[in-house]
Amino acid sequence: MDAHPLKLKVQSVAAETPYIRSLVFGVEGGSAPQWQAGAHIRVSLPNGGDRPYSLMALPDLPAGTLALGVLREQQSTGGSQFMHALKVGDVVTATSPINNFCLHEGRTPALLFAGGIGITPILSMAAELKEQGISYRVHYAGRTEGLLAFLPQLRAICADVLRIHYDSDASRLDIAAALKGAPAASHVYVCGPAGMIEAVKAGALAAGIVADHIHYELFKAEQPSSPDKPFEVELRSTGQVVTVAAGQSIIQALEAAGLDVLYDCQRGDCGICQCGVIAGVPDHRDVILSDDEKASNKVMQICVSRAKSQRLVLDL
Repeated sequence: MDAHPLKLKVQSVAAETPYIRSLVFGVEGGSAPQWQAGAHIRVSLPNGGDRPYSLMALPDLPAGTLALGVLREQQSTGGSQFMHALKVGDVVTATSPINNFCLHEGRTPALLFAGGIGITPILSMAAELKEQGISYRVHYAGRTEGLLAFLPQLRAICADVLRIHYDSDASRLDIAAALKGAPAASHVYVCGPAGMIEAVKAGALAAGIVADHIHYELFKAEQPSSPDKPFEVELRSTGQVVTVAAGQSIIQALEAAGLDVLYDCQRGDCGICQCGVIAGVPDHRDVILSDDEKASNKVMQICVSRAKSQRLVLDL
């Protein structure tokens, strides 16, 4: 949590679908901070943790307020349950806006893809692109009709550049068809389930979109492919070796050894804890490094990632 957190008071709550709620907050003791499409805030939870939620540029949003869309997750660890239980008048603490999913600069066309609750940053991007007069299209996918949130708001923003897709019928999203004919200089943005993100990334590359024009955001850290095992971390600067236990992050192990480490989210999505890898093979579990960066094994996010080798030598 940042040094100057926001105190947010719930002004309204609405059920957008059986599983998704929108919440509008006023800022206690001040005005809403400025933010740009793709930004999120991290809301503090009663258990001491926090969760990130994208800010939404909803049409007719009252001045000075912030809006979030929250999915009630079936496998919730407490975050979505807490958010869905909020009522008008409740107050929560949150960070100032953070943006790791910014829109590109310039007039280049954009293709926006959203799956499920991934529509929250994409909606804001569509609103900003429309305001700037930049060409764009939106593809919004879900499993069945009735489960996609914010359709009226999207239609108000996007009109005829919005395409809705349902897995259950003939409108199912065809990524290759959606990308067909897109100029090679186009920027592609995708937010949604991990499988959809990977499919859009692969489809965009196959369509000739350059890698650094493909942007994505996934708030959930990757799940480990095998049970965690202990490993060692060696600090290049001092030669000190720290053992990281099976149930412990690298950051937790370093702090337990008395070392001061720079970090923020502890979920692998902000990039603040990134450090260089001198030797060893990381087990990458973040959602911020590109595929090429992960394959290089030269950098890692030490808040969530672990080791495939017995020891990592880090540039610390």
